[in-house]
Amino acid sequence: MSRVSIRTARASLAAVAAGALFLTGCSSGGGGGDEGDTKAKKQGEDVSYSFADEAASKGPAPAVKGSRKGGTVKVLQRDSFAHLDPAQIYVSDEQAMARLVHRGLTTYKRSSSDKYEVVGDLATDSGKKSDGGKTWTYKLKDGIKFEDGSAITSKDIRHSIERTFAPFITEGPTFVQQWLADTGGTDYRKLLKDGPYKGKHLPDSVLETPDKKTVVFHFKKPQAELPYALAMAGYAVVSEKKDTKEKYDKKPLASGPYKIQSFKSGKSMKLVRNPEWDPKTDPGRHQFPDAFDIQFGVSFEDSTKRLMSDAGENQTATSFTNSVDASSMQKVRSDQSIKKRSVSGYQSYVSYMNINVDRIKNKKVRQAIAYAMPNQSIVSAFGGAGGGELAGNYVSPTLVGQQPTDPFGKIKKPQGDVKKAAKLLKESGKKGMKLTFAYQNAPEWQQFSVAATQNLEKAGFDVQKKDIIADTYYDQIGKVKNNYDIYHNSWGADWPSASTVVPNLFDGRQVQDGAANYSHHKNPKFEKEMDRIRAMSNPNEAAKEWQKLADKILTEDVPAVPMHYYKTIQLSGSKVGGSYFDEQLHDINPATLYVKK
Repeated sequence: MSRVSIRTARASLAAVAAGALFLTGCSSGGGGGDEGDTKAKKQGEDVSYSFADEAASKGPAPAVKGSRKGGTVKVLQRDSFAHLDPAQIYVSDEQAMARLVHRGLTTYKRSSSDKYEVVGDLATDSGKKSDGGKTWTYKLKDGIKFEDGSAITSKDIRHSIERTFAPFITEGPTFVQQWLADTGGTDYRKLLKDGPYKGKHLPDSVLETPDKKTVVFHFKKPQAELPYALAMAGYAVVSEKKDTKEKYDKKPLASGPYKIQSFKSGKSMKLVRNPEWDPKTDPGRHQFPDAFDIQFGVSFEDSTKRLMSDAGENQTATSFTNSVDASSMQKVRSDQSIKKRSVSGYQSYVSYMNINVDRIKNKKVRQAIAYAMPNQSIVSAFGGAGGGELAGNYVSPTLVGQQPTDPFGKIKKPQGDVKKAAKLLKESGKKGMKLTFAYQNAPEWQQFSVAATQNLEKAGFDVQKKDIIADTYYDQIGKVKNNYDIYHNSWGADWPSASTVVPNLFDGRQVQDGAANYSHHKNPKFEKEMDRIRAMSNPNEAAKEWQKLADKILTEDVPAVPMHYYKTIQLSGSKVGGSYFDEQLHDINPATLYVKK
């Protein structure tokens, strides 16, 4: 599976299917675990997420069997890192690097193969909530430092949050800013127009630092998922004293186990040990290799071939985010000598065929399109079972509360139901109507477009195909006046909650150029329901409601057709140990890797 830039709306994760830099995320209960675990279905088993207390948030991280210190891991990456400043980091490639370099108030810890916790990272726990979830309090650990040896204090945390309001911070997440300002879009910037750079701060009624060790967030509405948002790289700590504004994006100060020794954009990066990092303070990371030697510009095909060969320096190589290319998936899955060096799992991304409801107002026509879509064809294009799975609804199986519903029989009839589509189109009185079908001119989507067009034509549509180059695809379909009837997109959650999926894709108040509501869906009844679910203080109950709402939108309005859930396979060389598929990163976790003797 490939990756390109995925964000179109600032607080969202518009993953671009063929060639997208993907992001990551999660969702759950409260700082002392008063609402218990949340569970997401993955690979036929339940994976649970819970908020951890102080005991679980202490370092060092859980032991890795067979691990040793020393050596260099070679990392083969297709895409270079556009940003190093944590506040500008959103895409998955950069988030993988950030896991080694940057730390925030919270992070993730895998306590077993199917149990994950949001733990205190720089903070002593995942957060203590009060006032029904409107107030969250964090205490900082002792012994936490930047790479220059300076102590991390509450002033640095406050500064890190406040600088996200500054005009030059444009690429990172905006969840916490919007929650603090109690507003949507970019209006949050009005709360602190220039960030902290002209001597102003957020008022204590919004963000409070009563002493060097304490940070208190005050929201006007309950924010049950704050610990997950704070675990994003975009909210990692930035030194107040060493902040160089725009220049920080080139040379940030590390707080994690590794620091950046060198970076040549588009070519290479070298990460070396950060001696100021104390494993006793870190519950989620290790510092096994002496260095990570990252090479950019390595295609999925090339990295797969090199890692499959396991020759020379490829034995100590891996990739943070390059997947096995589609043409090699079958060999990797069938050759046991290669398969044992692979990890695999679901990613949080789902592909959709958007139906432009401004242009296609007849519901029966939209239903006909939904029944006609041959979902199996897109799974096949992405390499079969290793690269994807048929989707019956809008919600990824990686998300808490997901249910395997299938309103349009996309799993039952994976090649589409052309007869039913033809019947609905005839009933609509629109048989023979022109349908402008836009798709990305990447191989996977070109292959799918052939099968989809055949089905649509058999159903009675006059299909006009329009292929768009990958680099501008999302810009084109992101225009409200785009002149296309149907067009695909892919979307992944920022954390395992549909709260970062359903509103992003289907809230009619978000219809604007560049926003993620590509179908231009508007329904005040459902928007009211979104607001109700967002205000729920128990994320377990909210998760169930998001799934119900997603299915209602699909069946009642049909603004988009769910097509497939993304999966991935990743390879490492035979001398790379500690590799596992991280259910939160949806990729290999670089913080557990080591070089074997």
